[in-house]
Amino acid sequence: MIRYAKAHACGNDFLVVEASQVAPEKQREEAIRLCARNSGVGADGVEYLEWTGERRGQIRLFNADGSIAEISGNGTRCVAAWMAYQKYAGAGETITLETDAGSRECRLVAVEGSRFEFVSAMGVPAVGKHLIRLADGTAIEGAVVSTGNPHFVIFVEDGDFRVHTRDWRAVGEEICHHTEFPDQTNVEFVRIVSPEEIEIRIFERGVGPTTSSGTGTCATAAATISLRGGHSSLRVVAPGGAQRVDWAGEGQAMLLTGPAELISVGEAFGC
Repeated sequence: MIRYAKAHACGNDFLVVEASQVAPEKQREEAIRLCARNSGVGADGVEYLEWTGERRGQIRLFNADGSIAEISGNGTRCVAAWMAYQKYAGAGETITLETDAGSRECRLVAVEGSRFEFVSAMGVPAVGKHLIRLADGTAIEGAVVSTGNPHFVIFVEDGDFRVHTRDWRAVGEEICHHTEFPDQTNVEFVRIVSPEEIEIRIFERGVGPTTSSGTGTCATAAATISLRGGHSSLRVVAPGGAQRVDWAGEGQAMLLTGPAELISVGEAFGC
């Protein structure tokens, strides 16, 4: 049996599994099986956790398709919520997690039942303009952004997030698998509401359309602040809810404020 905790951050859901329960060579296979919506527990990914201290851990994220992601901002926060619950952590305390994209500190600012609010240090983003051509020759202007993992950000004006009359999901899928991105990329679509607020849609590498993304929230905010004059404290609204990004600009670390809620704990049969 594999014990797990299930949590979500703005609808972006993850299973937290202590790594010692699954042999390294079996972790990919188990992630695919556990994440399956109809035949498994169901999740966007599995975070394998190894405790390294009282409020410290090391995690590795497998997406629902079995690919490894360097980091998930929402997934990291979900793990932090589970650890905070386990250790009875209160507001002001910090959970530190080592990811494949480096160390991330999650400072707990509020607890209400099974819901935990964190301010997470998300590292220093890198933003650059980029033009990509789709298979039909359509040129898409956007930005490549690194938040520890890769993103391609597209600004739109359409309320349905269409790009050149095409559905954003179709465009996201094509760009995600574009030959310019041999390791694939996350793709976000941004509509600027005001200098202090943006709306986004997300096509996540290894998952597909998602309700939210922590690193995607950071990537879209970084592109908006850097390239479109967005406010340094930006409200980012995804279908699953809103998060806040604070960023002073190039060379500075970014902070992400958002929730994580524990859903359930349980056991699943192993392979």
